[in-house]
Amino acid sequence: MYDVIVIGARCAGSPAAMLFARQGYRVLLLEKARFPQDTLSSHYIHQPGVALLDRWGLLDELRGAGCRPIDHQSYEAPGVRLEGFSLPVDGHRTTYAPRRFVLDPILAGGAVASGVEFRESCAVTDLVFEGDRVVGVRYTTPGGAESEERARLVVGADGMRSLVARKAGAPKVVEHPRMTCTYYSYWADVPAHFELYERPGRWIALAPTNDDLTLIMTYFPQSEFSGVRTDVEAHYLESVRTTAPELYERMSAGRRVEQLYGTGHQENYFRKAFGPGWVLLGDAVHHKDSITARGITDAFLQARSLTEHIGDHLHDDTALTAALTRYERDLDDTFYSFYQGALNVAELKPERQAEMMRKLSGHQDLMDRYFSTVSGACSFDDFYNDELLTVLDQR
Repeated sequence: MYDVIVIGARCAGSPAAMLFARQGYRVLLLEKARFPQDTLSSHYIHQPGVALLDRWGLLDELRGAGCRPIDHQSYEAPGVRLEGFSLPVDGHRTTYAPRRFVLDPILAGGAVASGVEFRESCAVTDLVFEGDRVVGVRYTTPGGAESEERARLVVGADGMRSLVARKAGAPKVVEHPRMTCTYYSYWADVPAHFELYERPGRWIALAPTNDDLTLIMTYFPQSEFSGVRTDVEAHYLESVRTTAPELYERMSAGRRVEQLYGTGHQENYFRKAFGPGWVLLGDAVHHKDSITARGITDAFLQARSLTEHIGDHLHDDTALTAALTRYERDLDDTFYSFYQGALNVAELKPERQAEMMRKLSGHQDLMDRYFSTVSGACSFDDFYNDELLTVLDQR
C-alpha cells in the first residue's frame, strides 16, 4: 500500500509527487502518456514558477535543455504601448516558455530522483472505494492488463476532464462560460521577446521557446470558434496581420515549422477540492482561460500548497481533513484574483483599460508593477497604490 497515489505526471502531478516523496512518503505516480509527449499549452512560466523550479533543484536542467531566457515584455493595443518586465520573485526575474515535451520529463525526472515510483502508459479507469472513502485506483498497464493499487490519499492531477473529479463526484463550485478559442504554432527565424498585442476581439501572444523557435498564439472570441475552425490558417494569419502588422512582416520573413494546434474548450471553474481519501490539483481543481498563461505556474504553486499543508499529517484523520480544508481555502485566497483577471482579459475588450494603460506610459515602475500583477510578483492591491492613483488623476 502506498501513502499517496498521484494520477497525472505533468505540471501539477510530478511536483506534488516529488514533494510528497521528499517528506518521506511512499508515492506512486501514474501517467497515461509515455514521455516525452507534447500537449496543448501556453508554455510560459511566470517568475513565481521559475523561483520554485530553482528551489526544487530543476531550473538548471531546464536551462540546459535549450529553452531561451526571457527578460523583456511588451504590450500593444490601439493607442497604447507598454514595455518592461515583472519584478523578481526570490531573485528570479528571467522567465522561460519551454516546450512541454521538454518540461514535463524534467518534472517527472525530479519526482523519480526523489524516490517516486513512476509508471507511464498507465490509464486510470476507476477509483476504489470502501464505503464513501477513496482507497485506491484501478488502471490498465502498458500491456493492457487490469491492475489495482491502494493508498491513503489519491491525488487527481489529471486535467480539466479529470476522471478523479468525475468518479468522486466533485462539483464545480464556481463556473463561468467559455470566453475564447486559441490556435498557435512554432516559427523559425522570427525573433521575439515576450510580446502581447490586442485589439477588440483579438489577442496575439509571442514567446521564444526551445530550438530557437518562437511560439505565436492567436485568441478569438468563443462565439467565433465554429467559423475559425473551418479555416484555421487563414483566420490565424489574418488575425496577426490586422492586429500586429509589424509582427506579420516578421512572420513573412520566417517560416512555420509545425502544424497549427488549438482548442475552443477552455473551461472556467473551481471544483470542490477534496473529499474522503481524495484531493484535486492543477487543472482538475481549477481551470481558467489560458490567455494570461497562468496554468503552469499555478500548478506549481498548488503542488507546494497541498504538500506543505499536509506535511506529516497524512495518517491522522482529523489533522488531514484540517490540512485539506486549508488547502482548499488557499485556492480561493490565492487564485481567485488571477481567475477574475483572466476572465477580464478574455473579454477581448482593450478599450475598458485603454485610458489607464496610456497613463502608465512613461512611468517605468508602474509599467513593471502592472506586468507583475499578471506574474504574481505584485498583488492587485499593491498595484493600486497612491502613486498609481496620482498618475490616473492627472489630466
